[in-house]
Amino acid sequence: MIKNRVSGVFDTIHDTWAGLPGWQRWIVYAALFVLALALPSLPISSFMSPHVSWGDVLFFPIGVYILLALGLNIVVGKAGLLDLGFVAFFAIGAYHIAYIGTQTEWNFWAILPIAVLMAAVSGIILGAPTLRLRGDYLAIVTLGFGEIVRITAVNTEAIGGTNGIAGIPHPPSVEGVVFFGHEIFKYGLLDSRPYYYLLVLLCAIVIILTVRWDHSRVGRAWAAIREDEDAAEVMGVPTYKFKLLAFATGAAIGGATGVFWAGKVISIVPQDFPFMLSATILAAVVLGGSGNIPGVMLGAFLVAWLPERFRGFAEYRILVFGAVLVLMMALRPEGLIPSRQRKAELKAGTGGMGSLGAEVGGPDSVEAAEVAK
Repeated sequence: MIKNRVSGVFDTIHDTWAGLPGWQRWIVYAALFVLALALPSLPISSFMSPHVSWGDVLFFPIGVYILLALGLNIVVGKAGLLDLGFVAFFAIGAYHIAYIGTQTEWNFWAILPIAVLMAAVSGIILGAPTLRLRGDYLAIVTLGFGEIVRITAVNTEAIGGTNGIAGIPHPPSVEGVVFFGHEIFKYGLLDSRPYYYLLVLLCAIVIILTVRWDHSRVGRAWAAIREDEDAAEVMGVPTYKFKLLAFATGAAIGGATGVFWAGKVISIVPQDFPFMLSATILAAVVLGGSGNIPGVMLGAFLVAWLPERFRGFAEYRILVFGAVLVLMMALRPEGLIPSRQRKAELKAGTGGMGSLGAEVGGPDSVEAAEVAK
């Protein structure tokens, strides 16, 4: 009963949003963007983060998790490829800004495109020999890639080995530009808010690009691969090429996130990139609603914020966090805000995440297929 009510509320919101004209949607988008920029200044810190600075929590883990989830959503939610090693691209971006920034006099902004490009190339290197695999086989390979990158960093003295790299350069500051009472271009170690503003801007760019891809040939190809790769291949979709594009795009976003994060913390070690980070971001994507941008962002926000909110419970906070996640998934197993198409695919037993658990249609398969039309 509760599950049906929750589903009905989200469906009503979806129908109302779908009926709005374009100009009203853009007003809402602009308002949400301004709200995101204003979050560090709103008088809500005592509730949202009573134990840690609200500005710091907004940057990491909230902002970083949301951006990583948007990148992983392209791989998992759009193309249906299960990636358990996404943290590797986050690490590659961070290590490139760290190594180049400490070995040369290059500007932060000059290193950024190089790091993003190398992360994308790494996605291609990983995907080229492995994307003919599917399901759990692909998951195992990507998991291994994430561990290979971390172990390589541990055993490579040229990039610091177990000690990592310190002295990573910040973005160059521009003083005097004030927004909501903060100097938004003054980058340093103590104030996380200017870095948070950068993440908000990058999230907006990623969202715009993802939405445009959804309505293009690329987005339709990803949807076809996600629903039934064999059928897409028969219909002439170059599935291998588009899967490789999904991997490279997601990797580039992960690499960019690593660059901004490393530029803030100024020191990184291999232990900063564990497998659990990949698992956490994947949980955020699934919890929020794989394939749906608002859902993925909400899932990442909750996964990042809840442990910080319950920090006062000490060692019990992870137990509380896990209980909340279990409750949410019990009430909304398809995700908090799934897209209509994605919800119908999962109900029909098609288009599962990397085909795991989606090989057999359920009793409502016919009905779900009709909804998808």
